[in-house]
Amino acid sequence: MHIVDGALSNPVVIAGAALTIGGLAQGLRKLPMEKIPVAGVLSATFFVASLIHVPVGPSSVHLIMNGLAGLVLGWAAFPALFVGLLLQAVFFGFGGLTVLGVNTLLIAGPSVLVGLLIRPRVQGAAPRPAAIWAAIAGGLAIALTTVFVALALAITGDEFLPAAKLVFFAHAPVMFVEAMLTGAAVYLAKQVKPELFDDFQGALQ
Repeated sequence: MHIVDGALSNPVVIAGAALTIGGLAQGLRKLPMEKIPVAGVLSATFFVASLIHVPVGPSSVHLIMNGLAGLVLGWAAFPALFVGLLLQAVFFGFGGLTVLGVNTLLIAGPSVLVGLLIRPRVQGAAPRPAAIWAAIAGGLAIALTTVFVALALAITGDEFLPAAKLVFFAHAPVMFVEAMLTGAAVYLAKQVKPELFDDFQGALQ
């Protein structure tokens, strides 16, 4: 799901960077010291899950697990996912530094939205219904990310419209896999560490 350097127009790159700076500032403000280890684990989860790429035009298909990050971290998903993307760009050349802001926005933005919509339903629920809501969150986060990627490509130019459509449909299987993995992860977490989903300093406010 990484967009590569040079694929987007300058206005899209600048707008993405500006919005990501805002998201990072909000995320860091909402991230208390006691949640930093959790953010590190979820950043590492994203980093590992997205290492295996299947190229699709100017983007790529891979797992992200941004739905789980949104359910656990809220706004703090922005810095957690940003770190993973930065390390991938520096060490493996995935995406690129000039589009780092856009890629962060495309992945962390849906993560926060999913947290806003579904986290309240997960917090007080028993493991089984929480897992169902989490599965919806996992699939929805990927769906929103693909829509945002497609919009970024479409805004850049009409020549990217076929690639934008391909990005969405190519990620349909990923939506299903992410839904299953996120649901399973939340089911386990609700049994062994339910406080993981407790609010911290207004995570989503």
